[in-house]
Amino acid sequence: MSLYPLMLEGSALTAVIIGGGTVAARKASSLIAAGARIRVVAPSIAPELELLRGDSTVELVTALYSKDQIGDAQLVIAATNDDAVNARVAADAKALGRFVNVVSAPSAGNCVTPAVHRAGDVVVAVTAGGVPTAAARIRDDLAHKLDDRYASAVKELSLLRRSLIDGDRRDRWSSASSALVDDEFCRRVESGRFDEAVAEWR
Repeated sequence: MSLYPLMLEGSALTAVIIGGGTVAARKASSLIAAGARIRVVAPSIAPELELLRGDSTVELVTALYSKDQIGDAQLVIAATNDDAVNARVAADAKALGRFVNVVSAPSAGNCVTPAVHRAGDVVVAVTAGGVPTAAARIRDDLAHKLDDRYASAVKELSLLRRSLIDGDRRDRWSSASSALVDDEFCRRVESGRFDEAVAEWR
C-alpha cells in the first residue's frame, strides 16, 4: 500500500464500524475523540461498546452485516473476527467509493488508521509497514518529546496568528512566524522560553 497522509476534520466525519468486539471499541473510542458520528453494527455488542448507548453521536445496531448498513458512512471499518465478512465489507465499501479500513488485513482496504498522539492541536500519526505494535512504540517515544509544552506553544502561535490577521497585520504575522518558527523553535519550546519569545510579537 502506497500511503498518502491526510488529516480529516472529525466533526464532519460519519463512520460505520462492522464488528462489536474490543477492537471495534478501540476504533469507536478514537473516532468519538475526534468528534465523528459513528454507527456500530454487529450480532453482539461488547460491554465497553454498550456503555456508549445513549451517546447522541453513536448508534449501536445489533444485526448481521449487510451492504445497506454502510449507509452514508464516509469511512467504513471492518473489525469482525471473520475474514470472509471483512472481505465482503471491503468489497462493498470500495464499490460505493468509500474509505475502508480492514483491521485484520490493512492491504485489503484502501486506508489505514495510524497510531496517534495528541497534545492539544499537535497531532502526530505513525504507520509502520502494517506492524501496529511498532507504530505504537514509535508513537509513544515521540509522545515523551511532544508534550504539553508543544501544545501550549502551538496554541500561543494560533492565538497570535488570529489576532494579527484579524487586526489587518498580516505582514507582522509573516515576520513573527519566520522569527518564532525558525531553527530554534523546538529548543525554545523545550527550554520553556517560547512564551517569552511570542510575547514580543503581541
